[in-house]
Amino acid sequence: MAYDFSLLKIKIKETEEWLIRELAGIRTGRATPALLDGMKVEAYGARSPLREVGSVTVEDARTLRIVPWDKALLKAIEKGITDADLGVGVSIDDQGLRISFPELTSERRVQLSKIAGDKAEQAKVTLRQHRIDALKALDAAEANGGMGEDEVKRLKVEVQRLIDSGNEALAIALERKEEEIAQ
Repeated sequence: MAYDFSLLKIKIKETEEWLIRELAGIRTGRATPALLDGMKVEAYGARSPLREVGSVTVEDARTLRIVPWDKALLKAIEKGITDADLGVGVSIDDQGLRISFPELTSERRVQLSKIAGDKAEQAKVTLRQHRIDALKALDAAEANGGMGEDEVKRLKVEVQRLIDSGNEALAIALERKEEEIAQ
């Protein structure tokens, strides 16, 4: 009986994509709309994602512009950004909000690198859990008589190879983010 690795491959890919999304939310010297993706604001009595109440564009390397669909939400958006504690300056003008990102200090760069490392470690723990789940499934298949001992050993090596390649992808993503933070 051949073991199907498609579920494990999907889980590894999802973990990698999660890490990339999390790392995109860590602010570096450049302003990107992705920094505000996880932010929610109080609008019409509910907490709504920022991108659902206005458009976010890049004005220059260190400035984002938010133009709300409804001008009455300006104060709520400003409060949401302030509450998110991103370490940015927020100003309201006639068109919307302008978010200014200050230059990063060396202390802040170290903190951001540590946060990125923590996110990468969370992703590695998730991969380990996926490996444990796959190995348990193989052991169960062997116990049920669906596979022989040699087949299970060969498949366990394949599981480890897939997990190792997933860990390499996570390390590459972390390395890219640390280089971005260092600039």
